[in-house]
Amino acid sequence: MSYSHLTLQERYVIYHLVLYGLSYREIGRRLNRHYTTISREVKRNGPTYSGGVYWHEAAQHYANQRKYKARHCLRRSNLQLVSYMQSKIRADWSPEEIAGRLWIDYPNSVHMRINTETIYQWIYLDAAQSGDLYTHLRRRHKKRRKQKMYGSCRGLIPGRVSISERPTIVDQRKRFGDWEGDTVEGAKGTGGIASHVERKSRYLIAAKLLDKKANTLTTNSIKAFLRIPKVMRKTLTVDNGKEFSMFKQLEEKTGLTIYFADPYAAWQRGLNENTNGLLRQYFPKGMNFREVTDKNLVLAVKKINHRPRKCLDYQTPYEVCRQALRGALAT
Repeated sequence: MSYSHLTLQERYVIYHLVLYGLSYREIGRRLNRHYTTISREVKRNGPTYSGGVYWHEAAQHYANQRKYKARHCLRRSNLQLVSYMQSKIRADWSPEEIAGRLWIDYPNSVHMRINTETIYQWIYLDAAQSGDLYTHLRRRHKKRRKQKMYGSCRGLIPGRVSISERPTIVDQRKRFGDWEGDTVEGAKGTGGIASHVERKSRYLIAAKLLDKKANTLTTNSIKAFLRIPKVMRKTLTVDNGKEFSMFKQLEEKTGLTIYFADPYAAWQRGLNENTNGLLRQYFPKGMNFREVTDKNLVLAVKKINHRPRKCLDYQTPYEVCRQALRGALAT
C-alpha cells in the first residue's frame, strides 16, 4: 500500500513545471515521485486538444473517469460496513482514512471493503437527502470544489539557511525528529495557531498564538517543543514568513536546526500544508481565534494524531510516533 495516486495539487505542479521546460526526472524529484510516474501521467492523461499541452484539470477528469468505471456502488445491505463508515465519518475521519483502515481492522473480511470515491459519493448522496455527514468532511462542502494552490512572495529573512543545505536524510523520512513548521491564521487581528509536524510519523504539536508577531510564535513554539523529548528535536523546516524571523532564538532554546523553504515552493513543505488543512476542519477560515481555548486546540490535535493515514499504511501518527520514540530511547 506504499503507492498513492497523483492528486490534483500534484497535477497542478506538473502542469506548471512542464510549461517551464523541466525534465520528468526533475519534476519527479521535486514531487518525490519516480520519473516514470510523471512520464506516464503526461502521456496517459494529457489532452489531445490545445496542441497536446498537458493540463491538470483535464488530467484529473480523465483519471476520475477511469476510477468511476471500477466498483463504486455501496452495498447498502452491508449494515456492518455502513455502521462502520458512519461512526468514523462522525469521528472526522476522511473517506481515504476509512477505506485504508478497513484493511487493518478487518484484514480477512472481503465484505468490509470500499474505495475512497464510493464513500465520497455516499456522503454527497446523504447530503442531497438532507443528511449531515458532509459536515464532518474537512471542508464541509455539499459538492466538490475546485482546488487551488498558492505561492508565497515573502521577502527572505536575514541569516536564513536554505533548504538546499538541509541533510538529504531529511528528505528520505528515515529518521525521527525532523519537523515542518507553519501558522494557521484566524480572522484578522484574532491571532492564530503555530503548527509543527514531524515528517516521519506525521505527529502534530501546536500552540495558540494571540498575534502574528515573531516573539509570540517563538515563545510558544519553544514551550511546545520543550514538552517533547530531546531525541525528537533535530531539524525544523519553515517558510519565509516574518513570524519566523527570530529563528535563532528558537534554535538556541530547542536544539533544532532550522531551514527555510524556497519562495514559491509550497511542495517543499507539503506535509505541513496538508496538516493545516486538517486543523482547518476544526478552526475554519474567518474564525475568531480569540474564542478558541487551549482545551479546544488540545482536543483537535489529539483527534488529528489519532486518525489513520494512508502514507503510514493506515496507522495513526500517535502509533508511529510511540513506536519510533521507544526505539530511539532504547538505543
